[in-house]
Amino acid sequence: MAKADRLARLDDRRVEMEAEYRTMLIAALQRTAAKRLHLFGHSKDRTAVAAAAPVIDELTALGNDIDTAREQLSIAPFDLHRQFLAARGPVSAHAVGEAKQAQTWLDRLETTETGT
Repeated sequence: MAKADRLARLDDRRVEMEAEYRTMLIAALQRTAAKRLHLFGHSKDRTAVAAAAPVIDELTALGNDIDTAREQLSIAPFDLHRQFLAARGPVSAHAVGEAKQAQTWLDRLETTETGT
């Protein structure tokens, strides 16, 4: 029974962390859509990279904690974090800008939140 209780508490904590991650990501995406943050790392500007670093670090740390909890619960890794990390980095000159990319992400997250 103790193990079941511990796993239930861990799962509750995982759900809380995932909600926190989503909230943090949405806030960062909103700032990126408003052209106040370069979340996706398209820019090589040191100032932009430095400004985004704390947000990226916090999201990455939380994503890693979520994945650790998921591993202990024998469930799949946290896909939202993996998708976010995959979307970061240099892009071709013809790619959409970070603001548009952030808005696309916001639209997608809103759609998945409302279930439409």
